[in-house]
Amino acid sequence: MRSIQETLKEKPWLGWVIFAATVGIVFMLGMLASSIMERRAEAIFAYTPNITYSEFEPRNSEWGKVFPREYNSYTKTADTTFKSKYNGSSVVDMLEESPRMVVLWAGYAFSRDYKQGRGHAYAIEDIRNILRTGAPSKDLPSPQPNTCWSCKSPDVPRLMSTMGAAEFYRGSWDTKGTEIINPIGCADCHDSKTMNLRISRPALIEAFQSMGKDITSSTHQEMRSLVCAQCHVEYYFSKNKLENVSYLVFPWKDGLTLEDMEMYYDNIEFSDWTHALSRAPMLKAQHPDYEVFQTGTHASRGVSCADCHMPFMSEGGVKFTNHHIQSPLNNISASCQVCHREETDKLVSDVYSRQDKLIENRIALETLLVRCHIEAKAAWDKGASGEQMKQILSDIRKAQWRWDFAAAGHGNSFHSPVETGRIISGGIAFASDARVRLARLLASLGYNNEITYPDISTKEKAQAFIGLDMKKINTEKKIFLENIVPQWDKAGRNREIGY
Repeated sequence: MRSIQETLKEKPWLGWVIFAATVGIVFMLGMLASSIMERRAEAIFAYTPNITYSEFEPRNSEWGKVFPREYNSYTKTADTTFKSKYNGSSVVDMLEESPRMVVLWAGYAFSRDYKQGRGHAYAIEDIRNILRTGAPSKDLPSPQPNTCWSCKSPDVPRLMSTMGAAEFYRGSWDTKGTEIINPIGCADCHDSKTMNLRISRPALIEAFQSMGKDITSSTHQEMRSLVCAQCHVEYYFSKNKLENVSYLVFPWKDGLTLEDMEMYYDNIEFSDWTHALSRAPMLKAQHPDYEVFQTGTHASRGVSCADCHMPFMSEGGVKFTNHHIQSPLNNISASCQVCHREETDKLVSDVYSRQDKLIENRIALETLLVRCHIEAKAAWDKGASGEQMKQILSDIRKAQWRWDFAAAGHGNSFHSPVETGRIISGGIAFASDARVRLARLLASLGYNNEITYPDISTKEKAQAFIGLDMKKINTEKKIFLENIVPQWDKAGRNREIGY
């Protein structure tokens, strides 16, 4: 056999090839070692940060100095360009899309203004702008309570830490306007020292206690939904008029189902308002996203809210949670397709199909409810007594509670389509019973003619029908936005300097 030396003498170029290959291998190993060291350095920076801000620091930009990846993704909640078939991040006037809602909420502030919520970055701006929040002036409508700020800002846990929850809830919302300036963000969900998920709102803790549960025993995966459940839930204000406190309460004492919460409200004889037409004692569902989600397939398999709405992503070798909280339909590859292998078009089509079918029945229930309220008003006008109307009003209350429960949670048709369908069909049954009873009552009162229904084909026509002076309401809000909000912002900026 030839020796290596003899081979190299005959083929001197082969040595250069071996030399170049060796250099290449050494270079690649060096690059690999450098990359490993860089990633380790990034990991150390990402997970052992030097925290200099306080426990209740409300400014998201301050957290962003230590957690730039999470903060940069959070800023994308200001993007309003995405729109799916029914939802998205853009502004949608729901009263324009369904003027029937105006009649369903007659006598309640939602008949003035109800828009689909935008991203978390707009939490402060949107609550200031909506026509449901009154303005702090004796000449304008009565302002909402301070409790309305509860889910809008990390300034809320900051204030609660100094004055307590009850004192924070006290009074009307204008009294805290100069303090609530930072939109939903980091301090709402994270402990500033450990970065562990935390519950910053007492209402959720108190709701668990009412059920005999300890929220501190929740797993990390459960916490990835519970931090959302601080706000995306059904709630009501337990009012103490003597002390001017509207205390935030989740009606979970008897359970999380629609019937459980309905029983709770019935037992304490609670109603959000009395309907202006039918005089029914009404319940207004807020946004029971968490409760409905718990009845669905994803929750039963251990999926959390964050898995779909805040999926993991990787940047520079670091894995972190995407804080661009948004519809999974705008990020299907990172949300849905982590588990599902179907093509994007197929997944989107499946979601839209569920939404189409449920909304078809929801509209049918809306239509029945409009007729219930108008026919109930006719019965009152014809001289019906309270005793004659008692069961009818109970049916209307139950029917609309089911409609609102299904409609208020924008993701219900995906989170739990079977449960949402059950709820809507139950509402149709109660509304149908109410109309049968109304027809019999009107006949007994000597009225056998067809009820005349108004033209409510547009939001404006529906609002005029229920007696809203929208010109006055809009003028009052304009004065508030032009004269009072700038004062709030100036005070907020001046105070921020002292943080």
